[in-house]
Amino acid sequence: MAAGFGTRLILLLSLFVFGLQICSADDDIHKDNIVVILDASGSMQDKFSGDRTKSKMEAAKAALQEVLSKVPDDTHIGLLVFSGANIRNEWVYPLGPKDTQQLITAIHLPQPSGNTPLGKYIRIGANRLLEQREKQYNYGNYRLLVVTDGEASDADKVKHYTPAILNRQIRIDVIGVDMKTDHMLANVVDGYRKADNPGELVAAVSQILAETGDTGTDVGGEDAFEYIAPLSSEIAADLIQRLTTPPSNTSIAVKQAEATPTRKTPPTQAPTPQQRDTENRGTLWFVVVLIVLSVIGFLIFRNRK
Repeated sequence: MAAGFGTRLILLLSLFVFGLQICSADDDIHKDNIVVILDASGSMQDKFSGDRTKSKMEAAKAALQEVLSKVPDDTHIGLLVFSGANIRNEWVYPLGPKDTQQLITAIHLPQPSGNTPLGKYIRIGANRLLEQREKQYNYGNYRLLVVTDGEASDADKVKHYTPAILNRQIRIDVIGVDMKTDHMLANVVDGYRKADNPGELVAAVSQILAETGDTGTDVGGEDAFEYIAPLSSEIAADLIQRLTTPPSNTSIAVKQAEATPTRKTPPTQAPTPQQRDTENRGTLWFVVVLIVLSVIGFLIFRNRK
């Protein structure tokens, strides 16, 4: 009797703990995730060409502080910085829950210096989002926001990694800060905006983060049925399969350096019979001429005696 009561008590406690774990997971798996990649290269210390009141970095910091401090508290935020004279850890704010004060401190840390290795850092940011999406069972939205003022110094990596990121359903938005021409990603990524002065930069960050993310798998059931109602059964089945197939969370591998093509040494060709015949004829004529000259020299020497 006592043993049966103990067994039932343990079972009830186990169910209680299991229920708490489910509730906790449900709170975490629907969170949205934003990784901001901030260009801290040397050119970011320059002032805007049309507005000399602020440098591009000062304006970027002010825009990020104003907008990111207002996103919902349950949003996960990460701030990834490349280059920068004083950056020891590229994740100046690791992806995680928003702590407004620590986030503001991190935003104001970078001091511009160095070049623009954007390709390397979009891969780092995307892989961190993929890791987080795996933890959240593919729920939630995942996006990269790039704030940069110049073309990448590793353009080959940008071209290589960008399709891989988009194929994994990670949204990419890019803000080109006071660039003379559109960024190389302008026509490739999900969203691109130009910011030619501090006000436009604040507006661009606000507009991008205000847009509803569309990279998650949270689909409202009734809305989905209304959407597919006019479609044929075959097309609807294909669409449902696409919507319900989870995106890949496989990390993006490092691009291998392309092998430097080696210069091939042309093989040494053996002389052909015709070449050998020509060489032999040349030698024969040389000997004949040498003999003739020798005879002529001998005759001249003898007549002098």
